[in-house]
Amino acid sequence: MGESLTLPVPENLHATYAVALAAPPADPRELARAQVARLVRPPLRDLVLGMLASPLLTLDMRPAGEFPPLPLDLLAAYGASRAELGAVSAASHLLAVHAAYRPGWPPAHEWAARAVAGAVGTALSMPVVDGFTPEVLGRDRLERSLPGPDGMIRLTDWILLTHDRGAHGFWFATNGLARFGLPELQTENVPPPLVEEWGRLLNGLARRLLDLWIEQLLADELPVFVDLPEVVSVGLQDVAAAQGIDEPMRREVSVRLRLDEPAGGPPAVLSVLAADDGPDRLEHLCAALFGPS
Repeated sequence: MGESLTLPVPENLHATYAVALAAPPADPRELARAQVARLVRPPLRDLVLGMLASPLLTLDMRPAGEFPPLPLDLLAAYGASRAELGAVSAASHLLAVHAAYRPGWPPAHEWAARAVAGAVGTALSMPVVDGFTPEVLGRDRLERSLPGPDGMIRLTDWILLTHDRGAHGFWFATNGLARFGLPELQTENVPPPLVEEWGRLLNGLARRLLDLWIEQLLADELPVFVDLPEVVSVGLQDVAAAQGIDEPMRREVSVRLRLDEPAGGPPAVLSVLAADDGPDRLEHLCAALFGPS
């Protein structure tokens, strides 16, 4: 209790989006520039146009067969419609939008790459694929996920929360915190009656951890490592903030994080545990935060 977890800070973060094209535009960069200027509101517009004019954001248009095939099964599993899958499958060309930026705030690599891909996809009425999750992003989702004039986002528009049934309950995992340089979260053996509540708690925890992470990265010189507390409080206000809404009630619980680093395997993850061991500990956490089921 009371100890810290030391996490490495990546030198750069990367974002990649793909726009399916029925026919290749003559000048994809000029098309992107014109559509961003027309569709994206300030102050985000200036950031995106600045990235588009720099080496930090690249556009790569090629025949679809020259790219690795897009994972149609995963796109379908994550909500792509038959029409979207058909347009992706039938695309003659793909436009890959790639951006890089340092960790911290704003996440210019993600905002700029998503805004450029979304502007081109909107102009051509073609699907945009988020290469991180992967998902097909509809126009409404694209517009909603980008920051408004206040620079705020809904974190749930940038992360997926998946859960799978196991022998002793559900396994939960986030997919998206790595966009910001953080390890993903996971929890094992969540009882079936807690699926909805634990998902809400993990969304709030992701928002809280992102805030703690960003606070450590605001200095001009990027640190090599960041220390985050092993025991973290997550409250109803964090759960609401992940959804982009306000919550006046202040109620919090504490969870414990364990850094799991598989040897030579996948990236490190943060396992989310109850701060205090004991039977029914996850049930007690959810009841304390959300009230009795």
